[in-house]
Amino acid sequence: MLTLFIKLILAHFIGDFLLQPQKWVIHKETHKHKSKFLYWHILVHLCALILVLQIDFKYWLGILIIIISHYIIDIIKLNLKSLLNNRLLFGLDQLAHLIMIALVVSIYEPYDFSIDTLYNPKFLLLVTSILGVTVVSSIIMRTIISKWYLKEDSNDESLENAGSYIGMLERLFVFAFIITQHWEGIGFLLAAKSVFRFGDLSKAKDRKLTEYILIGSLLSFGLAILFGIGYEYVLALIE
Repeated sequence: MLTLFIKLILAHFIGDFLLQPQKWVIHKETHKHKSKFLYWHILVHLCALILVLQIDFKYWLGILIIIISHYIIDIIKLNLKSLLNNRLLFGLDQLAHLIMIALVVSIYEPYDFSIDTLYNPKFLLLVTSILGVTVVSSIIMRTIISKWYLKEDSNDESLENAGSYIGMLERLFVFAFIITQHWEGIGFLLAAKSVFRFGDLSKAKDRKLTEYILIGSLLSFGLAILFGIGYEYVLALIE
C-alpha cells in the first residue's frame, strides 16, 4: 500500500509542480477550460503516472480516476479563482487531489482502519502535545509577557501575526528534535535564531529590548522542552 501511495504522490509532484511552468498556470487562469496548457498539463500527469507505475496496466482504472478527477478539480479551481483566497484555494485543490489518490490506493489495497485508532492513547498524547506546543504555549507566553510592552518590538512594521507563527514553528522543531532524540538540533535552532535576531538587538538603545527578546526566546524554548520531555515520560508509561 505504501509503495503505491508513494508512486502516486511522486507522479502528482512531477505533474503539478516539477513539469508545470508558470506560463502554463497564467494561461490556464486566463483562459480556463479553453487553455491548451490545461490539456498539456493533464497529458503530463498521464505520462507521469504511466512512468512511475512502470506501464502496469492493472492500474488502468486508478489512472483513469486520477486523470478525470484531476481535470475536474482543476476546472473547479480555475472558476473559483476570483472568489476564494489564493492560499485557501491552493490548499483545497491539493487536498482534493490527495483524497483522490488515497481513494485509488484503497481500491487496490484496502485500508485496515478502525475509528478506535483515533482514540489510541499514543495518538491522543501526540495530538495533546502538539496543541500544547503550539496554541497553548502561545497563550501562556502572551499572558506572561503582557506585563511588558516595548515599542521597538511592536507589530507596526512586521508581518501580521508573524511572531506567533514563528514561535509555533520553532517550538514544533524543538519538540520534534526531542522526541526523535536529536537534542543537538535545539542548539542549532537557538544559534540560528540568535543570528537572525542580532539586527534587532544591535538597534536597541538600552538593554530592555535584549532582555525582552531573551525572555521570550527562553520561555518559548523552555515550554517546548517541557512538553517534549513530558511526552517522552508519559509515552514510556503507556508502553
